[in-house]
Amino acid sequence: MVKSHFVNRELSWLEFNRRVLALANETSVPLLERLKFVAIFSSNLDEFFQVRVGALHDQEEARVAVRSIDGLTATDQLGRIRSEVMQLAAQRDVVLRTLLQSLRTEGISLLQHEELDAGQLDFLDVYFDKRILPMLTPLAVDPAHPFPYISNLALSIGVIVTDPDSLEERFARVKVPTTLDRFIEVGRNKYVTLETIIIHRLGSLFPGMNVSKGHVFRVTRNTDLSIDADEAEDLLTAVELELRTRRFGNPVRLEAEQGMDPRVLALVLEELELDPIDVYFNELLIDTADLWQLHKIQSPELHDMSWKSVTAGRLAVAEEIGESFFSVIRHRELMVHHPYESFSTSTEEFIRQAAKDPKVRAIKATLYRTSADSPIARNLVAAAERGVQVVALVELTARFDEQTNVHWAKALERAGAHVVYGMVGLKTHAKCLLVVREEDDGLRRYAHIGTGNYNSVTAKMYEDIGLFTCDDAMTSDVASLFNYLTGFSHSPQFQHLITAPRDIRNVFLELIEKESRFGSEGRIQMKMNSLVDHRIITALEAAAEKGVKIDLLIRGICSLDMSQSKNNNIRVRSILGRFLEHSRIYIFGHGNDDDTTKFLIGSPDIMPRNLDLRVEVLAPIRHPKHQSWLVKVLDIMWSEDVVRFDLTADNSWLRAGPADFTFEHDAQGRLMKWATDLQLSQGVPSDFDLDETPRRMPGSPLYAGVKEWFRERFSTDDDSEESTTE
Repeated sequence: MVKSHFVNRELSWLEFNRRVLALANETSVPLLERLKFVAIFSSNLDEFFQVRVGALHDQEEARVAVRSIDGLTATDQLGRIRSEVMQLAAQRDVVLRTLLQSLRTEGISLLQHEELDAGQLDFLDVYFDKRILPMLTPLAVDPAHPFPYISNLALSIGVIVTDPDSLEERFARVKVPTTLDRFIEVGRNKYVTLETIIIHRLGSLFPGMNVSKGHVFRVTRNTDLSIDADEAEDLLTAVELELRTRRFGNPVRLEAEQGMDPRVLALVLEELELDPIDVYFNELLIDTADLWQLHKIQSPELHDMSWKSVTAGRLAVAEEIGESFFSVIRHRELMVHHPYESFSTSTEEFIRQAAKDPKVRAIKATLYRTSADSPIARNLVAAAERGVQVVALVELTARFDEQTNVHWAKALERAGAHVVYGMVGLKTHAKCLLVVREEDDGLRRYAHIGTGNYNSVTAKMYEDIGLFTCDDAMTSDVASLFNYLTGFSHSPQFQHLITAPRDIRNVFLELIEKESRFGSEGRIQMKMNSLVDHRIITALEAAAEKGVKIDLLIRGICSLDMSQSKNNNIRVRSILGRFLEHSRIYIFGHGNDDDTTKFLIGSPDIMPRNLDLRVEVLAPIRHPKHQSWLVKVLDIMWSEDVVRFDLTADNSWLRAGPADFTFEHDAQGRLMKWATDLQLSQGVPSDFDLDETPRRMPGSPLYAGVKEWFRERFSTDDDSEESTTE
């Protein structure tokens, strides 16, 4: 087979997860934070098998002839994935064993049953009888009882039960309850796993029988939704039905503990119709995603330094003097950077004020991933109940968030909102809000365009950027986008926004080609989650061959083959840490008509699914101070004295930078420090600051002079008392 010029996306993703696991090996990171990275690694892998491996199994069974970007069949990819995952699982076990030993020295122990003293055993006997036993249901397999259904990702215990009189043997399965904590505390910071407690008391479930040793296993199923939007007359009903049947997806992985009884293993494989190559053995814990429970242990010295997002400067001042969010945006566009700057006091506050403001006539929002108790969704409901025209584009098929989105879709419909479920064949992945407000000079539109979801939970952990504007051309574009998504028309021509699936790939190709004309003077900087699209990769390689300097910050998948000699002008780096790098920033050195730099932020990664199968939006960042901030962020990310992973010429990821992953050597830590310093500073804003006022908490002595500055510059003529912040 001819050598491919691309890297397989599935294998590249596994390399990303290897980098996540590598953070658990950073000895300068607090122990419980290192344990957290093991949990993240495991939950990532679970999703990978449920979706990506599940899809490859479907391709293999359907004998689909389509090959991957690097020329591999589904069978080829499954074989390579297995090899990589086995290596990763072994590495995880080594890392976890080291972490558990280190935690013991700090007084936090995960105990084996034989380590328990008499008092602890007595406690667990009582706990088992009162709290666990009533929830257990032993399911034996015999002619009258078929093999039990084993739900996705549920821990199970398999045993062989023998009648001492007839010597008849039966297989039985006991499901480990999911409503109880996985780790049961038997003393201060001393824990035993729930399955350990059950295994050593299995005799209570099979009185009078001989019970073999229990063996823990877990099944992963294909959970991808298979909804034909063309055929589904009612998409909401179709999604609800699919969610109910999702748990019956075909098995794609069996995790089993090392040394599992061959009889139990053979029976489980036969009943699940899995092959031995689908089995992954674990030496320690199965399902280490549950380690999040131990991460919650209150031990400050074993955690990252506590830190709280600050309020963007102009918003903090507006709150202090009682001005509205709308006044801030009318003065000038506002850019915020989460989680360094607060999501709750910016995006959520924007919608909260809009929902209560008597001058607001309409609110429109795209909801891709929401939280179960979403303040944004709640305020949209409140606005609709108050009579505001609310339009919500709810993406029902946002993977693993379908149930939450169905809940909010129903709540919004009950409140009287217009709920739209997106476009046939396309996921609505764009992040846009639009508020229409009655003001003295007529209706004015206010918009938010972001890189991240309207999710209050993930906004504290995901790094993202949001732009607030009332510019007529920009808000007109956003309004046209909503009309296109809710109505029936061809995609409109936009003045400033760039959208997929119509334009983004072509615009990127044009901008890359334009940089190529400048040769060694050309400059491209891109920050994204994944780079997979072969046409854009090819264009980047061609530009690099002509001398264009290209810097790619890629958190996850990178299908660019660095072994090609023409890629000498390309640098690729991955930054991982306390926050999930999630923003998409695209900068072209000669992107505008006057050959000045073009800055874009938005929702799409450079992947075929984003560019062809999703509604995505990119927006220009035009204010010089906002542009300066984006440049500064990327400069920090590309510093030589920060911990990072660099992609080498042989396509391996090299952990580089200082030996210690301490706060001063952490790119995210530097951004946190900057935000905190500005919050506490009493002097003139630093050069990093984007706004004329620094980010401050209300009550700072600097406010004395800033209040008058704010009043002089903000137009407040059409802000009634009812529309000001409380």
